[in-house]
This record gives sequence, structure tokens and C-alpha cells, in this order.
Amino acid sequence: MFIGHWSAAFVAAAMPNAPRLGTAFVAAQLVDYGFFGLMLLDVEHMRLSPGISVMNPMDLYHMPYTHSLLGSVIWGAGFALFVYLWQRHRTAALIAGATVVAHWFLDLLVHVPDLTLWGTPPKLGLSLWNYPSIEIPLELGLTFGTFAFYLRRTRAISPRATLAAATLAIVLLAIQLFNWFGPEPAAVDASVPISALAAYTIVGLIAVWVARTRVHRSAPHPAN
Repeated sequence: MFIGHWSAAFVAAAMPNAPRLGTAFVAAQLVDYGFFGLMLLDVEHMRLSPGISVMNPMDLYHMPYTHSLLGSVIWGAGFALFVYLWQRHRTAALIAGATVVAHWFLDLLVHVPDLTLWGTPPKLGLSLWNYPSIEIPLELGLTFGTFAFYLRRTRAISPRATLAAATLAIVLLAIQLFNWFGPEPAAVDASVPISALAAYTIVGLIAVWVARTRVHRSAPHPAN
């Protein structure tokens, strides 16, 4: 799953007392930030294996520190602590931590068996990447359905709110279509994790922009 991970961010940021959307976007992809960072350090690994699944040619064969359930919980706890120390708000910290952990459960739906509970077998995954007619509408539905939910639960405070939201929607769709239908990499080298990290960062910055144009509907209106 790619943009579908940000569905957890939209749900999280739509809650009262939640972290802002930009923070939630980082939380939703934090374990992938970790995975690609550890790839660059030669700690976790993936390799090109055409045919391993219908939709994804990558064999994610060694990622115990990020894509085990235990690893995800540790990343989530660390991010929750960071948010608490930053915002001094327990609810926001708990929501941020839960958003990190949600990544593992969303991956469980689509991955071939390569996820673990604590870093060692058994390896788990429901393999929806082998069923594009299910996975494609599921990912788009999760992402844009929760985006609509976020927009309904917030209100615009800037004349650029519509532009910001439209930009985010277009960028999300564009990078997902490229992920599905763009050319496969010829090899797994440093360009793969660097490109992924750049994409996550660009999308996260757009989410920050969206967050600055909106507030939760429960927030008080400014005095006239």
C-alpha cells in the first residue's frame, strides 16, 4: 500500500485534539521513512524480484526493525513521545502513535507474506497485490474517502484552502498512478529509497499547507 497509508492520517487529523495533518502524514509513513533510511545504511533490504506479486516486483525480504508489528509499536511509541514533548498534549500523542502502528495493519492487507510479528517467521500478508481489481479501488477508496471525511470534519480559514486541498488530491493520485503504472526500476540502488523519501517529504509538505488553511469544526470562530 502506498497512498492508502495516508488514510490513517486523514482520520487521525479529523479528530478533536489531534495532531495537525502534516504531523499525521509523517506518522502514517514513519516506518517507511525508517525502512528506506535503513536501506541506505544497509541495515534493512529489498530486492527486485519480478513476478513476486502482480502489482509490486519488490521482494521486501529483510525489514525486522520497521515492518514487524513489534517494530511498528516501538516506532509508534517513540513518535508519540516526540509529539507529547513537542505539544504537551496526551491525546495528540496517543493519536500520533496509533497512526504509526496503523501502517502495519494496512500493509498486512496488500503485502505478500513478508511482514512479521517480532522480526522472525512466520511471515504474514494477505496478498491483495495479487488482485488489482480489489487492491486498486480499495486503496483509492480508503485514501479519498478519508480525505473527504477530513474535509467534512474541518473548515476553511484561508481563501487558499480549496487550492491546497485540490493540490494534495492531485499529487496523491499522480504519485499512486506512477507507482502502479510507471516503469519498473532496472535495479534496487540508492535511487529507490531516495526517490521514496523525496516523495513522502513533498506530500508531507503539501499536507502541512492544507493544515494551515483549515481548523477542526469544533474550534471557536474568531471574534468579529
